[in-house]
Amino acid sequence: MGLYKQYFRISQYARNQLLGNPNRNSKDGTPLQMLISQQGKFSNSRIAVILIGVFTLAMGIILSSIPWVDYLILKNLRLWNGSLSFQYWQKPGVTRLTKVYIFNVTNPDNFLNLGEKPRLQEIGPFVYREDMEKVNIKFHDNGTLTYQHKKILQFVPELSVNKEQKITVPNIPLLTLSTQSNSLSYIVQRGISLLLNVNGFKPFVTITADELVFGYDDTLVSLAHKFYPKRKRPMSRMGLLINRNGTLNEVHNIYTGMTGMQDFGLLEKLNGIDRLPYWKDAPCNIIRASEGSFFPPRYYTKSDVVNVYDKDLCRTMPLQYRGPVTKHGISADLYTPADSMFETIANEPSNKCYCPDNEYCPPKGVQNISPCQFDAPVYLSFPHFFEADPTLIEPFEGLNPDKERHQSYFKIQSRLGVPIEGKVRLQLNLKVDQAPHVTPVAKFPTIMYPIMWLEEGIDDLTPPIRRWIYLATTFADIACPLMTYGFIFLGTCILVGVFINGYKSLVFTKETIEIGMKTLRKRSSGYIAVARPKLIKRDTYTLLDLNDGMDELDI
Repeated sequence: MGLYKQYFRISQYARNQLLGNPNRNSKDGTPLQMLISQQGKFSNSRIAVILIGVFTLAMGIILSSIPWVDYLILKNLRLWNGSLSFQYWQKPGVTRLTKVYIFNVTNPDNFLNLGEKPRLQEIGPFVYREDMEKVNIKFHDNGTLTYQHKKILQFVPELSVNKEQKITVPNIPLLTLSTQSNSLSYIVQRGISLLLNVNGFKPFVTITADELVFGYDDTLVSLAHKFYPKRKRPMSRMGLLINRNGTLNEVHNIYTGMTGMQDFGLLEKLNGIDRLPYWKDAPCNIIRASEGSFFPPRYYTKSDVVNVYDKDLCRTMPLQYRGPVTKHGISADLYTPADSMFETIANEPSNKCYCPDNEYCPPKGVQNISPCQFDAPVYLSFPHFFEADPTLIEPFEGLNPDKERHQSYFKIQSRLGVPIEGKVRLQLNLKVDQAPHVTPVAKFPTIMYPIMWLEEGIDDLTPPIRRWIYLATTFADIACPLMTYGFIFLGTCILVGVFINGYKSLVFTKETIEIGMKTLRKRSSGYIAVARPKLIKRDTYTLLDLNDGMDELDI
């Protein structure tokens, strides 16, 4: 490039000298020289464009190679005072409903006296809205926190049937006493029978649904409350959900996710102990389960089984992954109870710890929960004995198991471990053993009698929670790759564009110089042809002047 410029300068000088214009400005050569100079240098704007391209490309490569989205999600997912998840967890604001269905028997006398099957009429729903929040929250250095539930159940009349209508159900305290009396001597049983006859106890009672759910006065319950040992002492009134309102006594200790997502949302301790006190042996007393607000995300654990704990269950409920689902554009995993949950000990030996020693082990579909019910012979099942042994349904009329209405399920977002919908559906049954020596109930046969079933859960999340989940999952899954690979594509395009532009400039400059050199050679030949007479005349004149000077020197 330097030789070309030098050539142009010499040619320009030669032309001016030949044409007799020593002081002429070299305007004819300036545009070409400026063009060469401008094309041969990087301007500041071009450097800025290159830096932008390099920065954009580097950002795209870095963002695509590190899990920055996961970092942002986990930062707000872990439970700490100030995270988004903590605010929603402490006071969810979701509409959580408890629906109660009660089995009204329409032929109690014919059942007892004529041997007819009990004709059960499902009455309900009686719907209660559950306002819930976590109170007495304390964080601990081991990555856990403790808290208590505060629940207030409020009746929702617009979603319910009349809660004041009368319903006929088994006399639970009386049948509990008669069943337990079978282990006593004959004399004691007759004494109990006499006392019950004198006080006019009947095997069935007619009460309102509200009384059955939240309590009514009962003589036997009042006596048991006064004289039973503390561990077995019932409440002062008879009610199936009587202890659900207010701040619950149970103190939960759960993992916050600070020590890893494998344990996120799982119970570490319950009331200060690391096992369920109702059962002696594992796996029945294992407490490693969620209380329902958060689950360890399947995205991290890769596990197809999660567990949930509720006091009413008296155990942990294993949930099995069944497949992907979508709701409101949010992807989730569908879980239903594991097939082994209420399986017989013959097919699932691990369930033996739910009927230890020589205790009665029920058929498939039911489980003893008497340790949580003041030793009353209460058994748990799915509604209408769904997926239970057919022999449990056969003694009754009016039971119709249906998967859509009676199966429990959870829809859990796999990346966050947050349930976006869930229903727990369970039935309470009273196991009655015939007591022939207790006259008021002597005709009541041995039977697994369904009392009521309930459904607890949420149909939908609040808009702010749903929006946060959508942004963290569905939107992020689409937007983040577009952004990162967009950076890479944009940065590459900028750098390639600068390279192509620079290459074209170099080619253009070289071609321009070659054309310019040819043009100059042609012009130089023309200049020489035109200026030849002047050149000869000027040289001659110069010689004559020189000789005259020499003659003068000789003289």
